[in-house]
Amino acid sequence: MNVLIALLPAIGWGIQPLILRKIGGKPSNEIFGTGIGALIAGIVATALFSPHFVAANVFILSLLSGLFWVMGQTGQYHAFGLIGVSKTMPISTGFQLVGTSLIGVILFGEWPGNLDKIIGFLAILLLIIGVLLTSVSDSTQNRSETKRGIFVLAATSLGYWVYSALPKAVSASGLSIFLPQMLGVFIGAVLYACINNKRVFQEKKSWKAVIVGLIFGLSALAYIFSAQKNGVATAYIITQLNVVISTIGGIVILKESKSGQALKKTIFGLLLIVIGSVITVLI
Repeated sequence: MNVLIALLPAIGWGIQPLILRKIGGKPSNEIFGTGIGALIAGIVATALFSPHFVAANVFILSLLSGLFWVMGQTGQYHAFGLIGVSKTMPISTGFQLVGTSLIGVILFGEWPGNLDKIIGFLAILLLIIGVLLTSVSDSTQNRSETKRGIFVLAATSLGYWVYSALPKAVSASGLSIFLPQMLGVFIGAVLYACINNKRVFQEKKSWKAVIVGLIFGLSALAYIFSAQKNGVATAYIITQLNVVISTIGGIVILKESKSGQALKKTIFGLLLIVIGSVITVLI
């Protein structure tokens, strides 16, 4: 049962971009639906599990965490349109892991020993090599789009870094800060969508994307329970399967073309990203 709980976030976050691309729409439609679905998941979880109320400062930091997540997620949604899911997900994951690892070392004193730091930075090197391999393009036009996609992901990954870092600065359970985080996701998503698309409330694809937000929120909730049952390290490592699911799914289900050579490099790059992420969490 514990293994099944651990697999739920990996599966949910892995299929999330595949469903989103099948629905279609602009990033404003996608993030709007995601925000509503995330809030619904937060309300349902709070009603079912009745977590302890948190202090005002914890609530605000948790809400800000959700707001910053929207920054990272909108970057992903824009990149899907530029370079597809099979490129976006491993590159985005690599940026997230490198940034959160460095923040952990600098701000929270993780990897305290010299050997830990050496192993950690070697793991980061693996992540960077993995990202470069997955970004290999088949043509000159694709290379141009890949550069744009990488720039978008690099510029917006700060949102994911802050989203991951802020909860570490508070003393509260994951379940207690879940609703304020999802509320932050909702507020950020609605603000972004309204600013960029005045008709977002009227478009069907916005409401279809609610399912994606529900998947995200329920997967995040499953991760909280997985961390309780399996330990944070094991839970986190298993979630890294999501990048494999989404990348392979992009190629097989969404028919995102990759030549034989580019496909081999993508698979090898994925392997390096997974290995690098496992090493960073085990130090």
